[in-house]
Amino acid sequence: MCNYVRIKSTPKELEQAYQAEYIGDDYTRDDKINGFANPKLPVILDHDTDHIIAAQWGFLPSWAKDSEFAKKTLNARMEEVHQKPTYKNYTNNRCLILVNAFHEWKWLDDKGKRKDNYLIKIKDQEIFAIGGLYNIWVNPATDEEILTCTIGTTEANPLMAEIHNTKHRMPILLNQEIQYRWLDDIPVEDFLYPNYNPQLTAENLTNLEAKSLF
Repeated sequence: MCNYVRIKSTPKELEQAYQAEYIGDDYTRDDKINGFANPKLPVILDHDTDHIIAAQWGFLPSWAKDSEFAKKTLNARMEEVHQKPTYKNYTNNRCLILVNAFHEWKWLDDKGKRKDNYLIKIKDQEIFAIGGLYNIWVNPATDEEILTCTIGTTEANPLMAEIHNTKHRMPILLNQEIQYRWLDDIPVEDFLYPNYNPQLTAENLTNLEAKSLF
């Protein structure tokens, strides 16, 4: 799955890359952003591609009683969203989640006591989009509206299967040519591996002397 991302780009750099205006609250910027802290990520929503805004990482359906539910919804298996109660009413609420890279760990033993941390990017893109779903959740205790999102995932391609060698999953990584199609009502299956297979690079951060896989 994908629980850690890198976002270093400034709002101005995002604006230039996506020809959209950044508005609203700031988002988290760091080399390794922990999804379990439910940080804010920069997103573009399907109904407003002229703006970039911040969304809380961790999806909250309208029936969620409190924000703790978001700890369970950092990722959504897109093959199953039409059947899952959490997501089935929101499959057309699509967004682009803008990042510079994401982290994944390769297990070096059967129990995961030894791991290598890889930093993964779309080839030749400093900033790229991950396909996600969103919902505006209303806190029942305060009536506050909170924009929330989840990262869509698919079966891993060969590179990601070698790295994520326990669950063999990867995010839906959208290159420049295909990214805005995600925001249309195109079946999600079109974006799942092997129907769509982006070119990726992976750098081993644990063993800095190791060569990149690609």
